[in-house]
Amino acid sequence: MSDSDARTVGTSPPKRADSPPKRADARRNEQTLLAAAAAVFVVSGVEAPVREIAARAGVGMGTIYRHFPTRADLIIAVYRHQVEACAEAGPALLASSSTPYAALAQWIDLFVDFLVTKHGLAAALRSDHSSFETLHAYFLDRLVPVCAELLEAAIAACEIDPGLDALELLRAVGNLCIGVGGDSRYDARRMVRVLIAGLSQTQPADPQSSKPPSATAPERHRES
Repeated sequence: MSDSDARTVGTSPPKRADSPPKRADARRNEQTLLAAAAAVFVVSGVEAPVREIAARAGVGMGTIYRHFPTRADLIIAVYRHQVEACAEAGPALLASSSTPYAALAQWIDLFVDFLVTKHGLAAALRSDHSSFETLHAYFLDRLVPVCAELLEAAIAACEIDPGLDALELLRAVGNLCIGVGGDSRYDARRMVRVLIAGLSQTQPADPQSSKPPSATAPERHRES
């Protein structure tokens, strides 16, 4: 390990009673590394050099390798971190937004940001690597229930027609975000907003106005 690694682990006294604070420090340090890696992934993608992540976090490369021995370990940890943030945003938006539909629209926008700005996520989730398959399952386990809760609230408020499945919606959004980097003319966020706007249930001012004209008037004409 490098000198920076030694400095990282050598700051606490080796007393047994100090182990809980050291564990808390380790968790904070790991969160700092994950935040730095996520920021670098936004700019450089998931194949960004480890030295770039280390510089962003202000640690030695050995510190990153000690926490995350392989690149797959680092990518999975970053995305689990980001998935948790997205999952926690759902209930918060539902509690603070003016309507359930508004909360759903804002949450989907966050979900799109997560998909679009994290370069390489789509490829990672479709990799044959078993670790990425586990990540995909975790992704669905955490985010599908959040999306379902938002959909159910909007349906209960008569803002969205019933029958839409949360997994279907997330897959539709994900499909709109595939290949976003391949064509600068394609705006995935705009297309997703069009999709979500289409979910909004619009009620005519007068339900009778949508009915076709009565057939009795022509009959009276013929009688006259």
